[in-house]
Amino acid sequence: MAEAGVLVEALSRGLPGDRIVADPDVLAALSHDDAEWAPAGKAAAAVRARSEAEVQHVVRTCAGLGAPVVPRGAGTGLSGGANAVSGCVILDLSRMNRVLEIDPDNLVAVVQPGAVNNDVKAAVAARGLWYPPDPASAPWSTIGGNVATNAGGLCCLKYGVTRDYVLGLRAVVGGPVAYGDAVRLGRRTTKGVAGLDLVGLFVGSEGTLGVVTEVTLRLRPAPAGTPRTVVAAFADLIASGRAVAQVTRRGLTPAVLELLDRACLEAVEEWKHLGLEADATALLLARVDTPGDSGAAEAEAIAAAMTDAGAIWAEQSTDDAEAEALFEARRLAYPALERLGPVLTEDICVPRSRVPEMLGQVTAIAARHGVRVATIAHAGDGNLHPLLITPPGDEAARAAAQAAFEEFLDAAIALGGTVTGEHGVGILKRDGMRRELDPGSVALQAAVRRALDPLGIFNPGKG
Repeated sequence: MAEAGVLVEALSRGLPGDRIVADPDVLAALSHDDAEWAPAGKAAAAVRARSEAEVQHVVRTCAGLGAPVVPRGAGTGLSGGANAVSGCVILDLSRMNRVLEIDPDNLVAVVQPGAVNNDVKAAVAARGLWYPPDPASAPWSTIGGNVATNAGGLCCLKYGVTRDYVLGLRAVVGGPVAYGDAVRLGRRTTKGVAGLDLVGLFVGSEGTLGVVTEVTLRLRPAPAGTPRTVVAAFADLIASGRAVAQVTRRGLTPAVLELLDRACLEAVEEWKHLGLEADATALLLARVDTPGDSGAAEAEAIAAAMTDAGAIWAEQSTDDAEAEALFEARRLAYPALERLGPVLTEDICVPRSRVPEMLGQVTAIAARHGVRVATIAHAGDGNLHPLLITPPGDEAARAAAQAAFEEFLDAAIALGGTVTGEHGVGILKRDGMRRELDPGSVALQAAVRRALDPLGIFNPGKG
């Protein structure tokens, strides 16, 4: 592997000077995402690319010198997927942030990977269109990062995840073609089955197959009408899980079905003073976007299902500001809890019928290890985010939290679930992924990576 000075000198031959970062403090800030305790190596340099041509130069240079390339966007990831490996070049794509095209006739947008999710939503909304994937990090996370992890979000229960909205990509790759070549994958049409689904392969690959430089997104018409919100309170987490299973069992599909426990609500209220009152152990928040009488009947049916499952109370919100405050609390839960100490964030997903059991396991495992836990969840699709909170500098608490984290993974696997629903494998879930997947599947994935990246330079050690 090349020395840092040699690598920087080679990079500088094809880049403006302001693109290269060598300052140790800035490099350190660019060398990790938001995953608590995920290890990061020492990067040799970083490049803040502004164009596909600059990305190509970085990849060619790194391939020639045997240096790893670690792409990153806004660094909001929670798995260590954008963390540096020793001697790597951090390829910061956040300044490739333009919306290149919006095509209302064909419901398509073309964006650069550094475009922020909410900025894309706003741009297409101005044309009467909607981009549905909405991770809680949407105000900060980039489309490239969302593609890398196949991000979900609050409304994926009804509308799907990032992969469902990526029609095509441009990516700088290597292996079967020369390192640094840019290839176009996918299409712009609604349907198309020419060749293997390489776009689907890249979405969720966490930068291990190449560097995405452009994304063609499927759009929807903007939702019509005002959504209805159903809020239900529960005496314990398991009861809220039973309500989720009941909603699913009755064939109801709200656009959003989220869970917040009291610890999350209290942390957000202490920070933001939204006027929230936590009078129960857990709240379920459902949003129905079906217009007209059908939407009203669906909201009533969801409230009835929650009541029948044991809710203390369940009702439609008649106060739009109050309802919006609750959803804002859901989005702010993670940063609010981070203010209390280091947070290790889980991302397990189980079949919806097993949500009550998994919530029970979360409570029992946390109690057994003496770890403080707060829980948020995309409950409607079984994607749970138990958040393990530790006092700053407490190594015993850190070890206990990490042990509980691994037990959560094993419990999810035992219930027929997965170790990551949307955050990605990164560094934190590598061992858990191998416990989950068939050994043959692991071998096939390794073979695909070797075929597309024989030098092993694209984000090595991740996933």
